Amino acid sequence: MPGAVRDSMTDVIDIRDLLVRTIIGINHDERRDRQDVLINLSIHTDTRAAGISDDLRDAVDYRALTKRIIALVEGSQFYLIERLAAAIASLCLEDHRIERVKVTVEKPGALRFTRSVGITLERGRGDA
Repeated sequence: MPGAVRDSMTDVIDIRDLLVRTIIGINHDERRDRQDVLINLSIHTDTRAAGISDDLRDAVDYRALTKRIIALVEGSQFYLIERLAAAIASLCLEDHRIERVKVTVEKPGALRFTRSVGITLERGRGDA
């Protein structure tokens, strides 16, 4: 309807358990040997146009986005998982259709007696 005000409803695309190997950490062996990181994303976007048109041009291409995330992570050498998570969030927000993203990055086996250590952050278009 022309002139209608868009509501704040968004839909969520979830990408679960993306396992990538990278250099991450502060210790000597962590700087030398690639480690697994487990990534989960919740991508907030409006999918109504894609739901009507059935056209990828109206949607977030999450396959292409995942490939870009893999390339970023595999090519990175961050010290902190906080920095890696922030870089992934920034990459996601380069797509104008993504309004907000929740990123969880886990480092399996990082602490003794734990399955993993991780961080979850959320970033949106207006966040610094």
